[in-house]
Amino acid sequence: MRNAISGLGLAALTATVLGMGATGARAVDISGAGATFPYPIYAKWADAYKKETGVGMNYQSIGSGGGIKQIKAKTVTFGATDAPLTGKDLDESGLTQFPAVMGGIVPVVNLDGVKPDELVIDGPTLAKIFLEEIKTWNDPAIQKLNPSVKLPSQAIAIVHRSDGSGTTYNFAYYLADVSADWKSKVGVNTALQWPAGIGAKGNEGVANNVAQTKGAIGYVEYAYAKQNKLTFTKMINKDGKPVSPTSEAFQAAAANADWKSQPGYGVILANQPGEKSWPMTAATWILIYKQPQDTAATTEALKFFAWSYKNGGKMAEELDYVPMPTNVVADIEKTWSGEIKDSGGKPLFTN
Repeated sequence: MRNAISGLGLAALTATVLGMGATGARAVDISGAGATFPYPIYAKWADAYKKETGVGMNYQSIGSGGGIKQIKAKTVTFGATDAPLTGKDLDESGLTQFPAVMGGIVPVVNLDGVKPDELVIDGPTLAKIFLEEIKTWNDPAIQKLNPSVKLPSQAIAIVHRSDGSGTTYNFAYYLADVSADWKSKVGVNTALQWPAGIGAKGNEGVANNVAQTKGAIGYVEYAYAKQNKLTFTKMINKDGKPVSPTSEAFQAAAANADWKSQPGYGVILANQPGEKSWPMTAATWILIYKQPQDTAATTEALKFFAWSYKNGGKMAEELDYVPMPTNVVADIEKTWSGEIKDSGGKPLFTN
């Protein structure tokens, strides 16, 4: 799957791996759109699910902003977003929201002679780079964090998302938490007024641009960094410890999350305490109507995500995502039973 994702174009992969719909007379097409952050694992789950059940899924990896627009326009069965909707927005839209999986956002660089997991960056320095206050790789602030790394005098080429992106939301949320300047000058949103840099669409676009641009830095979901063999960095976490992006580090950040504390389980995992925690850990959410127009397709979508919770953990870990904890899954499935119903008030999902 990793080779397939890095070697195929997005449109081709959507058609070949996820399938354009279910097969057989009784099967129902599942359609989804949104976040690029979880796309590799959704693709892997969908491939395995179709082989097991005959039911296919067409997922458009178009960014969280696009996914929110499509579900609100009722053109897909479910939307996917890495930036959770507020309780007010969920209520006004008639939507329910639940997390599907967790992962990590990593800085990626293109520097000759620098290997993956060799360069160390902290949050304030990362903010200054993306604010274009640090402009060259041998800047004293970067060199201080990396005394044993020979850094070039090369100009830093910033690559960021150009589309509405939950990955951007989580990245900006973290930077705002560690940098007062970032919070006041740029802020937190799915789409930002970037001070500088090259815009690219999707995690795929950022990964490709960094890979092709010497001196570049960008931010992507960890699976994209690995699949595209990009040079990812270590980071200094909230406890002041240098950590590598690993499944264990993502799990450490998520360990103390209180998922019930926010409407729609909308907990942001950025900058969590713990000496092993990765500072840019994030969840990704699914949006489904509480009273959907196409009850058959929504029922199939819920079956798919129930299957992924039960059977998809190992596949998620193979791509360095973190499965949702069992107790949280139990709460989510209770939410489905209590909130997602047909026009007659009958639940579409029962355990």
